[in-house]
Amino acid sequence: MAALLGIVSPVTFTGGKLPVNFRSRRRTVVKCSNERRVLFNRIAPVYDNLNDLLSLGQHRIWKNMAVSWSGAKTGDYVLDLCCGSGDLAFLLSEKVGSTGKVMGLDFSCEQLAVAASRQNHKARSCYKCIEWIEGDALDLPFGDCEFDAITMGYGLRNVVDRDRAMREMYRVLKPGSRVSILDFNKSNQSVTTFMQDWMIDNVVVPVATVYGLAKEYEYLKSSINGYLTGEELETLALEAGFSSARHYEISGGFMGNLVAER
Repeated sequence: MAALLGIVSPVTFTGGKLPVNFRSRRRTVVKCSNERRVLFNRIAPVYDNLNDLLSLGQHRIWKNMAVSWSGAKTGDYVLDLCCGSGDLAFLLSEKVGSTGKVMGLDFSCEQLAVAASRQNHKARSCYKCIEWIEGDALDLPFGDCEFDAITMGYGLRNVVDRDRAMREMYRVLKPGSRVSILDFNKSNQSVTTFMQDWMIDNVVVPVATVYGLAKEYEYLKSSINGYLTGEELETLALEAGFSSARHYEISGGFMGNLVAER
């Protein structure tokens, strides 16, 4: 769920050289939450295990859905924002194949280190087409109309300026292409909201406590409460310039996926 809020420190890897497909593109630093960066760096080593445990593996289904909705296909040049440890980027690489290209961008150097390490242990040629970049979702280091598809998993909720992030995605996306944004759903249904809060308080935080990460996961409830509803996300996309936008509730309304076409 790593978010892209800015760039502060250089990326370092212990025990070896930086991989050739990893780089840091530094631009103007915008206002950000350094505490949030520290949070995502801290949870990076156990992030994947916790995702599997807390979602009972369902997060893989949701991510496959998000990638399918992006419309990425063989040979495409695609971008995964808030790439974290790389799940969506790896799925995108399977879609675009060895003739395509995937850019995975995140602000957490520790998450990117995990992603690069995972890539080095994967044998399929399509996984070699991924390049990891330390960067800022509010000031993307790419030209206009570059990408055939964009995905963003559990990141828009965490950026300090969602309108600016959405407009940046619109700017770098080719006309007729789509962005697919997966995140927790802020439901209008009281039962769903109650169950979501109950799961965080009685399952997520207690499990995270076992890993010594209770504080790092307690932020979830407030971040979801401060997020946008599906209707508000559709409006945000349309106001950013997208020609169409539709939000899908999935997994009983606990998760949601915004699909917007430029």
